[in-house]
Amino acid sequence: MSPATPAPESGGAALELLVHGVGGATPQDMLDDPRTVRITGDRTAAMHRRAEDLDAEDHPERYAARPVPEAYVWSNLTSGDGARALWLLLLPFMVANLAHWMRPPSRGRPGLVRLYGVLVRLVALTLTVLLTAAACEVALDLTAWQCAASAACTDAYSWLGFLSEARGGWWSAPGRRLALAALVPTLLVGLLWYLSNRTWSAYEAQRPPTGYDEPGAPSSAGSADTESADRGDEGPGPVGPRPALGRPGFWYGRRLVARLRAAHTAAGFLTVAAALATAAARHDATAPGAGAVLGRALLAAVAALALLVLWVVCRRGRSERRLDFRVERALVSWLPGASLAVLALAVLYAGWARPGWTSAGALPGNNAAFGGLTLAQGALVVALGVVAVLLQRPRADSGRTALRGLGGPAVAMLACALAGVMSGGVAQRVADWLDGPATPGMGDRGPRIGPPVLLSWQASVIPVLLLLLLVPAVLLAVRTVLAGRRLRALVEADYTAADERDPVRTGQIAAGRARASLTDSAPVLVGVVSGATLLLGAGSVAGAWASGNVPGRAFDGAHPAIASLATATQAIGSWMIGFGFLLFVTWGRRAYRDASARRTIGILWDVGTFWPRAAHPFAPPCYAERAVPDLTWRMSSWTRSTGGRLVISGHSQGSVLAAAAVWQLPPATRGRVALLTYGSPLERLYGRWFPAYFGPEALRGLNRTVHCWTNLHRATDPIGGPVRVPAEDGRPAVDAAVLLDPVAYGRTRAHPLPEPILGHSDYQADPAFARRRGALLDRLPPAVPHQREPNPAADQGSSGRSSG
Repeated sequence: MSPATPAPESGGAALELLVHGVGGATPQDMLDDPRTVRITGDRTAAMHRRAEDLDAEDHPERYAARPVPEAYVWSNLTSGDGARALWLLLLPFMVANLAHWMRPPSRGRPGLVRLYGVLVRLVALTLTVLLTAAACEVALDLTAWQCAASAACTDAYSWLGFLSEARGGWWSAPGRRLALAALVPTLLVGLLWYLSNRTWSAYEAQRPPTGYDEPGAPSSAGSADTESADRGDEGPGPVGPRPALGRPGFWYGRRLVARLRAAHTAAGFLTVAAALATAAARHDATAPGAGAVLGRALLAAVAALALLVLWVVCRRGRSERRLDFRVERALVSWLPGASLAVLALAVLYAGWARPGWTSAGALPGNNAAFGGLTLAQGALVVALGVVAVLLQRPRADSGRTALRGLGGPAVAMLACALAGVMSGGVAQRVADWLDGPATPGMGDRGPRIGPPVLLSWQASVIPVLLLLLLVPAVLLAVRTVLAGRRLRALVEADYTAADERDPVRTGQIAAGRARASLTDSAPVLVGVVSGATLLLGAGSVAGAWASGNVPGRAFDGAHPAIASLATATQAIGSWMIGFGFLLFVTWGRRAYRDASARRTIGILWDVGTFWPRAAHPFAPPCYAERAVPDLTWRMSSWTRSTGGRLVISGHSQGSVLAAAAVWQLPPATRGRVALLTYGSPLERLYGRWFPAYFGPEALRGLNRTVHCWTNLHRATDPIGGPVRVPAEDGRPAVDAAVLLDPVAYGRTRAHPLPEPILGHSDYQADPAFARRRGALLDRLPPAVPHQREPNPAADQGSSGRSSG
């Protein structure tokens, strides 16, 4: 790859800003030079140049025939040491956040759009409650309530001896055991609050450039505080409707994240307080007195604060029409604090002496809590689906939209399923560990420790879900093989210059194209998994509530085959849910440490963390809230200081960052910028799954506002594809002709060795890349005579950091 390929010798100063994609890249690879210098930025994200180009602005005569290459390296925003694999534990939160941005586009229906945002935020809130409830299940129920009450369990695990009910120590009282165990979920909630606050400061607290409007144009700075994202209000701009990603406050959601962080932190503390107060209050209800009154008062306080949390979550979405620096001080300061105070009162209430109180069975209220959460999540997802259908129905351009606009509800269902698998997996593994060789809930010999019945039912349906997934998986595999055979004739027709046909070579290329097309089948798989999960989840709740027992016991007395099948699915599901959780964390750690593994699954993670935290404040941080302002500032400052031309060149996810940054530019700056995308998922992934932000209208608008745009793609690329923006208003179509991959069929004088099938990588190695970039630079207006501002790279002199 050679970014210094000669370009047209006209037009004056030109800069090529390279933005890498998934998996990251080094500045040495991007600039094709071992000696590179960081000219601005830090170790997390920075701009780099070759050492010989450091003073390019001082010697424009050297660059009459080519642009100055400059690389933006942002890989450390999404990867790093293995400790970042812990972010994968927040995957359900990230997936729920994605559902917020997947709503269908709509104008003139602000009520429905707002309702969509409210429902997604409520789904996200249930995930926080579920995670905290799972921690309470492990610490309070399985350990402090069930294991400590069993002499066999405390004898097997001596470190729990001081909690043993049989030994009669001070901590043996059930309330005190629960109060001590409540420290675990409380610390977990506190850790989530800390991580959310810390990552906001490290990643997202970057102020985007101001000045979208030209001088004298109506400014949005004084506009009313409206939920632009939740109302579908495009807002007026200086040159027609302002796109959603071009709003000044789109990449700065400080106020919403702070508000949601306070609400979710309070919800976590209240979940722990409810678990403590419910257990103690149920015991006190059997002996009327001051304890019963205090219990009811404490539960009433928990309920009142829970209603306040719901009001905060439902009250308002994102404010994007201006940079919102306001902080709701009262809310942020006292809502989590008040909830923590109620939790402290619950600890004191549960911890006082209650002679004769013993623990038996499961912790009171746990089965009802998990069942209610599951039903609430199902109802919210169904309601979200109804709203999405109403938003999508009148639109005629929904043919490419994933699941006909139901992508958001389907993904929200997957978030709930992931949270259920993770919480159930931890509970099942801990129960198996404490229960010894016995099967939880089966009444075998041993301590007889088990999680809530519903979690066992949910684990039991996992084998059924996997069997159901075999059908579409087999169908897709067969279709891919057949497509590969059909494509053989097209492959041979594309390489008409080949003198000899090689069936093996033709088969390899055809198979590569067929496998790349599997990406377009992702909506079908997501729809099948989400639908099956919703139905099986409903069946799990019905089975748990109807039988009141685990599946292995619920079918006692039935036909032996049915009883054996129920027992087998429970055992297999319990093992699979725990093993799957461990495998998930292991893969996540490998993805952060192994570049090849990261390239395989990194696109999904990078898509999830591209979007701001609009639904869940504990989701992994949004790297685009750092990267997009970086790119926007750099393009604005360079064109302003030099008056020259600029082509921003983005590969894969870098093309999405490039497009988002171009949308944020002032109109005068966009007139000096060309956009070159390659291997781009702008339409294939983002346009289909996020139609309100990257749909056909948005991409056509981007083409009209940027000076010129060209997109390169290959048929063998499983990620990138055409952007499908046609020629209009005198502008050519954005998509160039499909690049041949490999560039040569067999051995030729120009290619004496076999050329590899590149797929998604090394677009710059194709000769068409340099030609297309040169054509873009030719179309840009010549450099404007301008008094050059001081070059920051030259100013730093010997302090410039070499990464070579």
